[in-house]
Amino acid sequence: MNARDHATHPAPGAHQDPGRGQDPGQDTVLAAGCVLWRHAPHGGPGIEICLVHRPKYDDWSHPKGKLKRGEDALAAALREVLEETGHRCVPGARLPSLRYLANGRPKHVTYWAAETRSGSFAASAEVDAIVWLPPAAARRRLTQPRDRDLVDALLAALRDA
Repeated sequence: MNARDHATHPAPGAHQDPGRGQDPGQDTVLAAGCVLWRHAPHGGPGIEICLVHRPKYDDWSHPKGKLKRGEDALAAALREVLEETGHRCVPGARLPSLRYLANGRPKHVTYWAAETRSGSFAASAEVDAIVWLPPAAARRRLTQPRDRDLVDALLAALRDA
C-alpha cells in the first residue's frame, strides 16, 4: 500500500485532527468547518442550524473551507464560518471528521460544533444565501448525506454537554 492508498483509505482510528500531528497524505486536501448553531429565536424551543448555499455547486452544506498553509484546523474552521456566514462563534465539541473524494482528490474535513455569538450575513460569490433551520429540516436540506451525520453528532454533543 502506498502513501496515496493511506490517504484514501485511512487506517482504523485515524480520525485525528490533521492540524495536530497527523499526516493524512501529500495529495489530501485539508479543510475545516463547523456545524453552526443558535438557540431558537424569540424563546422558541430547541436550536437552529445554519446552512450555506454555494451557487458554484448549487448545494447546501455546513460552512467549511481549505486550511491555509501552516494554519491550525480550528482557526481555519472559525475563519471559514466568519467568511461564509458573517457570524463570529464560540467553538464547542469536536465532531467527527469526514473523508471523501473531491474532484478526484482525497479530502479530510475536520468539524466542530460552534454556537453563534454575533454577526450578520452578506452574500458573496462563494455563498449566496444562508438559512437557519431546526435540526430535522437542516438534515433534509443538506445536499450530501455525509453532512447529515454531523447534525446527529451536534445533537449528541449538546445533550452530553
